[in-house]
Amino acid sequence: MARRRHKKRTHIGAENGASRSTPAISSASRSPKTMVIRVGAGEVGSSVSQLVKDVRKMMEPGTASRLKERQSNKLRDYTTMAGPLGVSHLLLFSRSPTGNTNLRVALLPRGPTLHFRVERYALCKDVQKALRHPKGGEKEYLNPPLLVMNNFISSSTDTASRPAVPKHLETLSTTIFQSLFNPISPQSTPLSSIRRVLLLDRELLRPEATTTSTREHQYVINLRHYAIITKSMGLSKGIRQIRAAERALKGQRSQKNFPNLGNLADIADYVLDPSATGSGFTSGSESEVETDVEVEVMDTHRGRVHNKAEAHMAHEDDVNNQPRGRRTQKRAIRLVELGPRMTLRMTKVEEGVCEGKVMWHEYLHKSEAELKEMERVWEAREREKAERRRVQKENVERKRKARASGGQVVDGFPEHLAADNFGSDSEGWDTAGTEGKDASEVNR
Repeated sequence: MARRRHKKRTHIGAENGASRSTPAISSASRSPKTMVIRVGAGEVGSSVSQLVKDVRKMMEPGTASRLKERQSNKLRDYTTMAGPLGVSHLLLFSRSPTGNTNLRVALLPRGPTLHFRVERYALCKDVQKALRHPKGGEKEYLNPPLLVMNNFISSSTDTASRPAVPKHLETLSTTIFQSLFNPISPQSTPLSSIRRVLLLDRELLRPEATTTSTREHQYVINLRHYAIITKSMGLSKGIRQIRAAERALKGQRSQKNFPNLGNLADIADYVLDPSATGSGFTSGSESEVETDVEVEVMDTHRGRVHNKAEAHMAHEDDVNNQPRGRRTQKRAIRLVELGPRMTLRMTKVEEGVCEGKVMWHEYLHKSEAELKEMERVWEAREREKAERRRVQKENVERKRKARASGGQVVDGFPEHLAADNFGSDSEGWDTAGTEGKDASEVNR
């Protein structure tokens, strides 16, 4: 007799029930997650589609990098699935009928929403073509980038010189962009995990440039994305080239950059002779990039103990909590742009998720009387909505009680109430053409 087959892959989660279920994650402790979406899918064009892919890569690892949109998908489809998936932000790219590219940054589940017009943008491939030594690799995208924000809160001198964006809007936009990534702690965050920088720079307009009313209320943000490159300082160029050749040899890379020592009798001639390497010992002014910044960091390399006496002394220091001498090393920091680039101009702020009361508009400015009238209209709408919800809740409760008592529900009313109010079932029916064999079945 054949042995009965036991399903293993499809019923793993059903074996132990609640013991295998993952615990619920509170909204305060979970990390931010984003969805970068093309609204209209194929209608936005190939350039905007590639821009969406670049933004998804920039937002990694807390984003849906392989999300597939359909042209029939609506905004409600994404907001409905955002809760179970733990998505906290939506970045919606779309194209208007006039050809303008727009970006909406929505905070879930209740808003608000920032509307931007993408005035200019450059894709990652365009940025890499413009660089002499582009940076590539996937290790940089294993951790979220370091968010750097500049000029988001204007000073008192700027607000006194010209009409600026309201203070509450500046604070709101700052909070929304800061919530895109987890906050870092300088004491606990390892430096090796910070490999990228996302720079958001707000353009503060000069007082002499504000000649028109529309120019006065512009809120422009420049977005740049960089990779952090570090290298050891204090070593000659020859030693750095030898160390790079050693790492390339272990990684089985190409040997085109290996130093040629065939014409030298001793390696000291290559290290000490300035003519051998072209520049000898390099200084800060002779660096490959003039914008390198030198910093001192603690040397994380752990020295090797050579004998038992040194090992015993090191163990006593650890027991007595006595710090041993740690070396510091100088490292040069350089930023290499990864892309994409975007210049965003804020046009509108809405209270809800892509809907609701307009909190600020770039072109439309209302007086105090108009604002009060708008508040009155919105309060009336909220009261009507609350009344509809109350009536719907009462109807649902009445139907539930009618089903529990054993009666049927007809048009939202119990069966005996429906018969008293609307008469018998046969009233109002047109029986013309039903005579004959099946007339009794129709009129029954």
